[in-house]
Amino acid sequence: MLDYDVLCIGNAIVDIIAQCDEAFLETNGIIKGAMNLIDTRRAELLYSRMGPAIEASGGSAGNTAAGVASFGGRAAFFGKVSNDTLGEIYAHDMHAQGVAFDTRPLNGEPPTARSMIFVTPDGERSMNTYLGACVELGPEDVEADKASGAAVTYFEGYLWDPPRAKEAFRQTAKLAHAAGREVSMTLSDSFCVDRYRDEFLDLMRSGTVDIVFANSHEIKSLYQTASFDEALAQIRKDCKIAAVTRSEKGSVIVRGDQTVTIDVTKIRELVDTTGAGDLYAAGFLYGYTQGRSLKHCGDLGSLAAGLVIQQIGPRPRQNLRHEAEQAGLL
Repeated sequence: MLDYDVLCIGNAIVDIIAQCDEAFLETNGIIKGAMNLIDTRRAELLYSRMGPAIEASGGSAGNTAAGVASFGGRAAFFGKVSNDTLGEIYAHDMHAQGVAFDTRPLNGEPPTARSMIFVTPDGERSMNTYLGACVELGPEDVEADKASGAAVTYFEGYLWDPPRAKEAFRQTAKLAHAAGREVSMTLSDSFCVDRYRDEFLDLMRSGTVDIVFANSHEIKSLYQTASFDEALAQIRKDCKIAAVTRSEKGSVIVRGDQTVTIDVTKIRELVDTTGAGDLYAAGFLYGYTQGRSLKHCGDLGSLAAGLVIQQIGPRPRQNLRHEAEQAGLL
């Protein structure tokens, strides 16, 4: 019996988002466009220098779960927060989106994770993440009924940073495959790929992961090539399905010899790229679990990504099901 369409596993992070100029990034030694892992002291320093900010529940896989639910899909999430104010905000936001989130919170230290995201005028986001409670996610947090009762399990590459989370993921993947379900991952960030290249390739080649989401930078980093076509030819052989986003060039989906090209959704204004890849995955996975064609899945992903980049924050304010119906996609 299928209880859920998509189970997402990831770092439960509250995003603190502020706008800044290029000079701010330089002065503070922030790598533009990357996810930089930081410690408590650096977190406090950057927070003290931030301009007016918006707090929003984020975390890559959490955003995807929220997106699936917004399309009307049944979504579940595994991720660790602490029983502090930010943890309560996070749990409330997940439940309000209609996501099944029952991971037991930590008592006390470390506090709930937060990511300070600086958005430059070109809409590019630079993330500075303090993992906090995320690092405590472990095998004991795997809910077997959800792991075997979801059509597709989806996890973020960032999950490889906290060590025990890997065990939680492997256990979930084993339960999912034993129940005849599929497992998917996003490569998350080209710096993340550099850290775990061999492990990510092994996950794909061993069949632990069936579906891979990436952007053009991540896929080139994975195969250590400057050629997008070369990287695409490689990933085609390494996993069942790969969906690769290319910013304003849309996306490409490959399955065996099949290649599907997806157009980008037209937007009025690029405000903030935070959550674009997460929402693309949400649209794709919603379509996929409803038995839609790869083209249809890609179009749903493109729609969701196009909507989220026209606002500040990583989770869509619109009802994605309604937007998809308006666009003639559902």
